[in-house]
Amino acid sequence: MGEEYRAYRDRVLNFLEEHERWRSNTINLIASENITSPSVNRAVRSGFMHKYAEGWPKQRYYQGCKYVDEVELIGVELFTRLFRSDFADLRPISGTNANQAAFFGLTQAGDRAIVLHTSHGGHISHMPFGAAGMRGLEVHTWPFDNDEFNIDVEGAEKLIRELEPKVVVFGGSLFPFPHPVKELAPVAKEVGAYVMYDAAHVLGLIAGGQFQDPLREGADVITASTHKTFPGPQGGVIIYKRFGETEEIARLQQAIFPGVLSNHHLHHMAGKVITAAEMLEYGEKYATQVVKNAKALAEALAEEGFKVVGEDKGYTESHQVIVDVSELHPAGGGWAAPLLEEAGIILNKNLLPWDPLEKVNEPSGLRIGVQEMTRVGMLEGDMKEIARFIRRVLIDGEDPKKVERDVFYFRQNFQKVYYSFDYGLPMKE
Repeated sequence: MGEEYRAYRDRVLNFLEEHERWRSNTINLIASENITSPSVNRAVRSGFMHKYAEGWPKQRYYQGCKYVDEVELIGVELFTRLFRSDFADLRPISGTNANQAAFFGLTQAGDRAIVLHTSHGGHISHMPFGAAGMRGLEVHTWPFDNDEFNIDVEGAEKLIRELEPKVVVFGGSLFPFPHPVKELAPVAKEVGAYVMYDAAHVLGLIAGGQFQDPLREGADVITASTHKTFPGPQGGVIIYKRFGETEEIARLQQAIFPGVLSNHHLHHMAGKVITAAEMLEYGEKYATQVVKNAKALAEALAEEGFKVVGEDKGYTESHQVIVDVSELHPAGGGWAAPLLEEAGIILNKNLLPWDPLEKVNEPSGLRIGVQEMTRVGMLEGDMKEIARFIRRVLIDGEDPKKVERDVFYFRQNFQKVYYSFDYGLPMKE
């Protein structure tokens, strides 16, 4: 019997090894993923994973936290320095968990919220069937300008004054351009609304000064994941300015613990701290290269014959490139994404703002993110090669397995994690 159970262990370990080998040989363009440095990996596999540390450093409900406390306090210092904020809370264990805490800390059931609809790029946690709905919020959605691929500012101003919401939420999952925080935050403040910015996708770009600066533009609270353009372990963070009343800070703190979590995954917390140090050292160069690569990939895809969204706006100002493939196949992204996976190119299908919701499994779009391939040292010229691989599969109709072989050999040149203390910066082309 013991051999049978040991075999399960062996299978799991084998799958882990196979996954790591496979991923290192693919071009991963999932916009919500990244990879961590060896130093961060060391933190994540440390003995911190075995500890509990409920509460705040130096005020724990458990003993044995003296080293954990020191690491977490360093993290608060580094995050506040990185984002020029008054405070940062590293305890949320995901971006959605951070959103839960913010909704519970800033609002009451029955309050109104204005968010970005999922069909326009918003995140499910903002919706009635997500964290906002679980809080009991009355959820309304921003008017959206398809041509600008952004929130309609004039319509949004009217909606804020009409609804007088308790919270307005910027940010989302399909996020090529900065949102109009600077334009709409003053209107939100007029009606007494909190301004919340979900930076899950763009936190690393904000850290590197290459996107928008939500706190300077009027946001009260930033919630985020720590594993997308911010290249840390999976987790979350809440960053905020000092509110007018300490009671508001206390509510937000209590919403995190004991509100929506207990222990906060201390090994991941330590990894976030090391990542913050890496970003203070390398973040500006990393974020700059991410945006350069995204623009280069968008331009290369357009040159290869693809319909890339946002041409008149320079395609993108973030890590994301949005491609409409509906003219290539009736199933659009639902056809393209699996085919590209056969070729070792990993990305996801995505609804575009003009898609009906019933097309969720066969949407028009592909969402592409370049942050991980930037992290392994790829530059603008490499984006052109990726665009050619994608063209060969989707436009030329070449056998994906043949393209996969070329992807494999191409990827062998990119096996180190740069913009880190372990490997520094990549060499320029």
